[in-house]
Amino acid sequence: MIKVYALTTCPWCKKVKQLLDEKGVNYQAVDVDMLAGEEQNQVLAEVEKLTGKRSFPVTVINDVVVHGFKPDDILEAVKNEQ
Repeated sequence: MIKVYALTTCPWCKKVKQLLDEKGVNYQAVDVDMLAGEEQNQVLAEVEKLTGKRSFPVTVINDVVVHGFKPDDILEAVKNEQ
């Protein structure tokens, strides 16, 4: 399972989604700024636990966490996931 934590206003987040879409990769996108209340707090805590901070995008591929838009790292992890 591939999960992308993103913000709808973040250009780098859009680039991650676009990259995965172009490669035909199935993923779950979590637009954190569209969540509310406790659900948003839980996701923010999860992102902070994964990366040590609350910044986006964060792409999780199995046990690999890619923070930011790093196409080579993302595609390498996707290749190893399949």
